[in-house]
Amino acid sequence: MLMSIVELAIVLLAIFLGARLGGIGIGFAGGLGVLALAIFCQVKPGNIPFDVIQIIMAVIAAIAAMQVAGGMDYLVSLAEKLLRKKPKYITFLAPMVTYFMTLLAGTGHTAFSTMPVIAEVAKEQGIRPSRPLSIAVVASQIAITASPISAAVVALAKILSPSVSYLQILAVCIPTTFVAVMLTAIVTNFLGKELKDDPIYQERLAKGEVVLRGAGVFDIKPGAKLSVGLFLTGIICVMLYATAISETVTQNFNLIPNPPLSRDEAIIVFMLTIATLICVCCKVDTSKILSASTFKSGMSACVCVMGVAWLGDTFVKAHLDDIKDTAGMLLSDFPWMLAVVLFFAATLLYSQAATTKALMPAALALGVSPLAAVASFAAVSALFVLPTYPTLLAAVEMDDTGSTRIGKYVFNHSFLIPGTLAIALSVLFGFLFGSLII
Repeated sequence: MLMSIVELAIVLLAIFLGARLGGIGIGFAGGLGVLALAIFCQVKPGNIPFDVIQIIMAVIAAIAAMQVAGGMDYLVSLAEKLLRKKPKYITFLAPMVTYFMTLLAGTGHTAFSTMPVIAEVAKEQGIRPSRPLSIAVVASQIAITASPISAAVVALAKILSPSVSYLQILAVCIPTTFVAVMLTAIVTNFLGKELKDDPIYQERLAKGEVVLRGAGVFDIKPGAKLSVGLFLTGIICVMLYATAISETVTQNFNLIPNPPLSRDEAIIVFMLTIATLICVCCKVDTSKILSASTFKSGMSACVCVMGVAWLGDTFVKAHLDDIKDTAGMLLSDFPWMLAVVLFFAATLLYSQAATTKALMPAALALGVSPLAAVASFAAVSALFVLPTYPTLLAAVEMDDTGSTRIGKYVFNHSFLIPGTLAIALSVLFGFLFGSLII
């Protein structure tokens, strides 16, 4: 018992240190935690999630190529036109934009590019920027659990196969998470004081610290639209191929009798192929890809997943029997408790993919049903609880009105209520709708 407490303390200290370091530091600290468990507690290291890391690398490579080709600027210009066309509905349109950008890209870091637009449009309309910014950040995180090419979804599909197909996971997660986000936007639209009544905003306004920048001007490159088209084609190919080789389709139609590629390999191959086509057709300077913001953030995510997921897997596997004895009956009687476990685990593990890889296999080993696993899946997106995630911090920095802020008690920040409500609704709808699909 004492040794278990010591091992848990090592895990928590490593995660705390990583959170203090920020960014890629969480991955570094994860490796330190594994080393401490191995040396001081004689715990055998778990598995490094290289399958997840490979997918992240391939997808990010294609996104970075699209960004250098001008595709991201083109998408942001479209988003700005939409937001400025209906500025009074910014609290509903902003999460819609970030949700679908994440859904298509498989990474929530695409939200960085739209946050300045969201903040500016809200200020121009006298709308409290914290409202659209907070739900937009939450939407970009939750959409990871609905993206056809996100590492978290692919990992869950692999874990649940053959009980639940890849297509069934998407059929449950896409509508439930989107509806949950949009319903949460309604509530978020009433959170906080009106901007004109916010004393912090008035103080900053009096000091001249609030600036209206107006509409952005985007220099759309010649190959921008083509790069977006190629990337979307790649996503469609991934979905079609993954569906064609799924056991459900194979048993009924036998479209591809002997699949040459597994689902994971297909995602990697298609994404690298799309990256190649973008570079060739759009005349991309490949040396610039390495310095693209999406490439840097994506590779940082790889290190974070490697360290944190390895640490989580090491601890869980070392205590799987104890976890079964303690939590098995509870999860059997109250399957929704899995969502609570995933929620708090994601808060510490800092990654949807890492949380999925570390805990979902253990949950299924405890007897949790595939339905409960899929319904609770959105809870792995609780990256907003600790106000240290990059997109969250960026939203705070980009709102010069001061309405999007982190309170003096750390947890009383602008993202906690929208994030918790959106996940709770996603899980609720997941159980209701999932029972019809799975």
